[in-house]
Amino acid sequence: MMNKILLLLLLAGLAAGCGQEDPNSPSALRKALFKQMLKESEKLSGMLRGRLTFNEMEFAHGASHLAELSGAPWQHFPPPESQEKSSNARQAVWQQQARFAELARTLEMAADQLQQASAQKPLSKEALSAPMQRVELACKACHQEFRRF
Repeated sequence: MMNKILLLLLLAGLAAGCGQEDPNSPSALRKALFKQMLKESEKLSGMLRGRLTFNEMEFAHGASHLAELSGAPWQHFPPPESQEKSSNARQAVWQQQARFAELARTLEMAADQLQQASAQKPLSKEALSAPMQRVELACKACHQEFRRF
């Protein structure tokens, strides 16, 4: 009886793990980076909009981290010929590579501008609002064209 229970638990564990994505796959790596970017962006936006307490040091660190992250996910998009199937990206990512790269660079530039603005002490929400909005708009533009919802 104990052997049957152990066998059932083992099979249940194996079945649960079968549908999981390889954490080192390009898709999983870029998803993890995008999630980090979203978390950082939400924190910064929250500070500017009053949902979180504004902290200059935390904001500057977060803006720097966001700028660093903004260039990272693009290397994990496979070449057009592979067209991986487990992606939330539209086929346009592979069909319109120049446009996709343009929007990626727009995000990187916006994140760099936010980082530069956060280096101007003392920080003010007013001075950071426009650069933060450019980051948010860059994310939104790319999602509208290239992400499947």
